[in-house]
Amino acid sequence: MLNLERFVGKVAVVTGASSGIGVANVETLVKHGIVVSGITRRAHRVVTTAGKLKNEPGKLHAYKCDLTVEDEIISTFKEIISDLGDIHILVNNAGLMLHTDLINGETSKWKKCFDTNVLTLCIASREAIQDMKTKDTKSHIIHINSTAGHEVLNMPNSNVYGPSKYAVTAITMTMVYDLERENLPIKVTSVSPGYVKTEFQEVANVPGSVLPKLGLNGVGVAKAVIFALSTRPEVNVTEITVRPLNA
Repeated sequence: MLNLERFVGKVAVVTGASSGIGVANVETLVKHGIVVSGITRRAHRVVTTAGKLKNEPGKLHAYKCDLTVEDEIISTFKEIISDLGDIHILVNNAGLMLHTDLINGETSKWKKCFDTNVLTLCIASREAIQDMKTKDTKSHIIHINSTAGHEVLNMPNSNVYGPSKYAVTAITMTMVYDLERENLPIKVTSVSPGYVKTEFQEVANVPGSVLPKLGLNGVGVAKAVIFALSTRPEVNVTEITVRPLNA
């Protein structure tokens, strides 16, 4: 049986909380009695989601932030801690794919992809850990990764998305080792879904003809996050791969 009792009433931060997997995560966490801070540029969407969840045991708060700007990330984390209290859960969900390739591609798109998928994740994790370590909080960091971070996909114009997710795979274990060296009670899990049917592909301008027929939904990924969070205190599941059945 999944048990999140130790996190009830505690603070979680979810980046990229306005759509897709991010929305599924904030909804699922709130339904488990967790106080969730949803960070995104489109904060009005999080406000709308919060209204839908007003009768659930937890609560959702919206925070507007451009997650490609370090100063905004730092100030937003400080604001969350001041408003709601110490962070116990961080879900690094923000990510993107931009339509270009490695032969004729635009440097600006490569940089934006790495900034969002890699550097944002590192900065957000650092800021959360600084709060967690000060209070010696038994906490959990979740990186929403991808199967593209474990196997190279033959998908045209997928930019440096796959390489950026390979970086997340390496960062996950590097973070685990760093935390072990400092003897901090903070778990780290990479959740790597296969194809998820959200607006992500539409924003990335990925043609439907190259996408798999079967796909996950955001709730399936959120349940994998809940599973990781529910593990016993002495257990750290560092990688979960989630694929649609028969894919």
